[in-house]
Amino acid sequence: MNKETIARKNDIFRRTFIGGKVLLTEGVEHSEDLQKVIKAVQIFDDFSPDNDPYKEHDFGKVTINNEEYFFKIDYYDDEYQYFKEDGNRVMTIMLSYEY
Repeated sequence: MNKETIARKNDIFRRTFIGGKVLLTEGVEHSEDLQKVIKAVQIFDDFSPDNDPYKEHDFGKVTINNEEYFFKIDYYDDEYQYFKEDGNRVMTIMLSYEY
C-alpha cells in the first residue's frame, strides 16, 4: 500500500470518524473542551516532516485553551491485537501528558 493512499484513508477517518474506532483518554473524555478538541482534530492539516515523517497523516498536535492534545492513528489486524499495515484504524485522542 502506498503512503498517499494510507494518508488519504487516514484523512477521511480523522475528518469523519468513519472507518475505524476512536478512543478518548480519560483526560480528554472529561475535558470541558471536548467538543473543541474533536473539532480541532477533525480540521487539523498542519502535517510536516517533524510530525509526519512517514507521510501517513497519522499523528498531530492541537492546542485548545493552552492545553496540548495529541491524536495518533494505529493499524490493527481483525482481532485488534497486532499491527497490520493499513489494517483496522484506531485513533486515540489524548492530552499530551497522557502519551
